[in-house]
Amino acid sequence: MPRLGDLDLDRHLRDPAIKANFVTPMFDLIAPRYDDFTRLFSFGMDRGWKHELLTVALAVWRAGIDNSRSTSDSAFNAVDLACGTGDIAFALAAEWRASVVGIDASQAMIARAQSSLTAAGSQAGPGALRFVVGDLGATGLPDQSADIVTAGYAYRNGPPLQQALAESARILRPGGVLAVLDFYKPANIVWRSLFVNYLRLAGNAVGWWWHREPVAYGYIAKSIETFVSAADFTQALHANGFGVVDVRRKLGGGVAIHVAVRTAERVT
Repeated sequence: MPRLGDLDLDRHLRDPAIKANFVTPMFDLIAPRYDDFTRLFSFGMDRGWKHELLTVALAVWRAGIDNSRSTSDSAFNAVDLACGTGDIAFALAAEWRASVVGIDASQAMIARAQSSLTAAGSQAGPGALRFVVGDLGATGLPDQSADIVTAGYAYRNGPPLQQALAESARILRPGGVLAVLDFYKPANIVWRSLFVNYLRLAGNAVGWWWHREPVAYGYIAKSIETFVSAADFTQALHANGFGVVDVRRKLGGGVAIHVAVRTAERVT
């Protein structure tokens, strides 16, 4: 594995063709501490955000299915993009009886998720659950095969946004739900500067402390600077055939939850 500090981060973020050459080794490196990182950098709010994400997504999905069916026990197919160590996927299978495929480009993340699944055994939940290494911009899944797609901190770290959203639209059936939690570029320039600089300084410190690679977590600040705002992400969803149902901003727009329904193929 190359040392992250030896790679040109700005160049890798600017060029989608080589972005994965930085991002994937980074996530392989931080996989053992990834859950600690998300809890630490969100001041413990990450778990609540993900619970809110799934609660809203499930409510929207249930509201859209055939009213003649019983919704209390209805199983559904879910795909969790950039699944990491699998916390969203496990919740979908255990709490909401979904049949779930968790996809992540990092082999180390998938290995940890699979290890947790093996250890949990039948306690993982009533839904079927499997984890695979894959690209959220080219999942290889069949057209219209998912009822719900979840994406926790996914699109910011993946291939070009339009490509990734088009792939999510492809695998969702019409009426299917896309639920996204991510960091975004705050609209307020003063808050944006404070937010990004905090993440840069704290990330560099923790990256050095845990891995002797400051950029391992300092990366998040740079990735936000080159990503979109929550409002821009809403527009990107519309452009790819989604009707946005709910947007919930956190931390002054530095984090947001988007829940959208797949209404059509990409329209622009």
